[in-house]
Amino acid sequence: MIRTKAEKQETVTALAAKLERSSTVYVTDFTGLNVARITDLRRRLRAAGVEYVVVKNTLARRALQHAQVPGLEAHLAGPTALVLAGADPVSAAKVLTDFAKEFQKPAIKVGLVGGKAVTPDQVKRLASLPTRNELLARLGGALQAPMVGFVGALHGLLLNMVGALEALRTERARGVAS
Repeated sequence: MIRTKAEKQETVTALAAKLERSSTVYVTDFTGLNVARITDLRRRLRAAGVEYVVVKNTLARRALQHAQVPGLEAHLAGPTALVLAGADPVSAAKVLTDFAKEFQKPAIKVGLVGGKAVTPDQVKRLASLPTRNELLARLGGALQAPMVGFVGALHGLLLNMVGALEALRTERARGVAS
């Protein structure tokens, strides 16, 4: 399909806008993936709130320059797709590494997380981290644990007090009955 210069510029502008909104970008090589597998990968990434964009390298270079995203141009060779994630780089890395374990594709070339370049090994290490929601749940549990212990201790004291008062009432009732 032959595209006009206007259509190409439109593609570059749209991709540049997406790049500006994304704090995390992974560059992948999708060689060996058929359409069904790419569709499956896109579906998994979309469920994680991430976008998977297959784009020509020349258009990607222009979009990267337009969005002022440095450091990725050298890795735009061969079949390339961009994974555009928002504030959570871990969920995108998890989906990519899990998919790569399952199908041995796509290969991660390089990543950009918060403006800093990351290697494929670092992306795999990112994937092993807990997600933001898991970390928040752990933090909530850690903050809640001392309060639960305190309430448990108060409850135990209250039960002891009730037991002592019940014993005193029983003893006085015996003394009155005698």
